[in-house]
Amino acid sequence: MVRKFLVICTGIIALLPRFTFAHEVYALDAASIYRAMHTASPNPFSAIAGNESDFFFWGFVSFVTVSTILCASLFRVFERTLDPFLSYLKRWAHPLVRITVGACLISFGLAGELYGTEISFGSLFGALSLTMQGLFILGGAATIAGIYVRTAAVFSIAVYAYAASVLGWYVLTYTDHLGASLLLLVLGAGSWSLENLLHRGHLSHSMRSYLQPFVPLAFPAMRMLFGFGIMFAAVYAKFFHSQLALDVVNQYNLTTYFPFEPLFIVLGALIIEFLVGLMMFLGVEIRWTGLFLLFWLTLSLLYFQEAVWPHIILFGLGIAVFFHGNDRHSLEGRLFKRHGIEPTS
Repeated sequence: MVRKFLVICTGIIALLPRFTFAHEVYALDAASIYRAMHTASPNPFSAIAGNESDFFFWGFVSFVTVSTILCASLFRVFERTLDPFLSYLKRWAHPLVRITVGACLISFGLAGELYGTEISFGSLFGALSLTMQGLFILGGAATIAGIYVRTAAVFSIAVYAYAASVLGWYVLTYTDHLGASLLLLVLGAGSWSLENLLHRGHLSHSMRSYLQPFVPLAFPAMRMLFGFGIMFAAVYAKFFHSQLALDVVNQYNLTTYFPFEPLFIVLGALIIEFLVGLMMFLGVEIRWTGLFLLFWLTLSLLYFQEAVWPHIILFGLGIAVFFHGNDRHSLEGRLFKRHGIEPTS
């Protein structure tokens, strides 16, 4: 068991997390995706049969790891030491979301694809594709500069609603984009923006009064939609269409690194990715979860050589939630009293 444990640990460090956060439609070619989507997919949980000892062993290892991080986060000595630094980072969370959204809009316009490589402008907008590309680039540049940010946010939300009407449930994979746009709609450009510099973009008293109740909900909503998107993507590609994930395992020879059957690897990836999204959604160890996501996402891009632009939203929001930390609606924010000290979790 010890030797097997070491072999698997080596494999995890080398490869599994890269697979865990790989978007299958980016790692596979179009023919493979079409074939997998039209093939009956096996239930990943059926892989537990015959692998019970491995399943419960790795479940125990994961539980101990998460519990250790949680306990460490509760020691106030870490909070006292890091409080000045974390409090300073918090002020940058909002501008970072704005820049992330702007960069995403520009990348959509330049690529002629919405959210990811599988959704082309031509399939959504037809003859208006070129016009929409220009609007996305213009809206992205304005958002980064920090002017007409709410207008660009309304545009982004309207496009998301239209994409949902065309593509159906699949767009739930990209609720992170919706959450970021809703945050900008409520909070506007924020600090370090042209609107502040030029004293423009200020809302009327009635509109400001209308949005005020939503201000405390802006970051919690963004965080929850970010986590939900991760969970939905995991269930969609590794449960309902697990053949996609199986093809990734087989085409990239992941069984070389792991002494498991392919479907068991898919199950492990499903559970890890879903738990990351769930922790983000509930607000448990937000900062640690953000770092975990960013680290393995970076390795995934390096290994699979995927396009970078569809992952801008994951990097940007991952850093933003690390900067912002817990909010009043996060589970940890409600359960643990921090005595005014910025939590390390």
